[in-house]
Amino acid sequence: MGYAFPSEDWLKALCGELNGDAQYADVAKTWEGDILCVIDPDSPDAAAGSSMGFYLDLWHGKCRNVEVRPLDDGSPKPKFVLRAQRGQFLKVVTGQLDPMQAMVTRRLRVDGDMAYMLRNVPVVLDFVRCARKVEISG
Repeated sequence: MGYAFPSEDWLKALCGELNGDAQYADVAKTWEGDILCVIDPDSPDAAAGSSMGFYLDLWHGKCRNVEVRPLDDGSPKPKFVLRAQRGQFLKVVTGQLDPMQAMVTRRLRVDGDMAYMLRNVPVVLDFVRCARKVEISG
């Protein structure tokens, strides 16, 4: 069964995948940082909808919480904000675009401690490996 992307169901399935994956738990055992993924519509026209946020609380190889979050809800700023158009995020989570290449070419913009992110490339890659296991419908 696949999940619409982006959707709260997809996000919850990703959290379950991360928490059930022993390799991710080991690779990410020292990771300390929450992430807000801001997914912008592919087209700027009103029919394309508005931006949405996916919040992931990632800590020592576990996903402690996920939620679809309004972008201006006053929540504390997460350690990382990743922002891209829906199509670019979709390419990353389906394996069509390497996440590090997406960051370097700014197709996936990163706000946060880029040095920390670069020191933890294996964690980033394994997170994406888990995300690719969550089937996307449509």
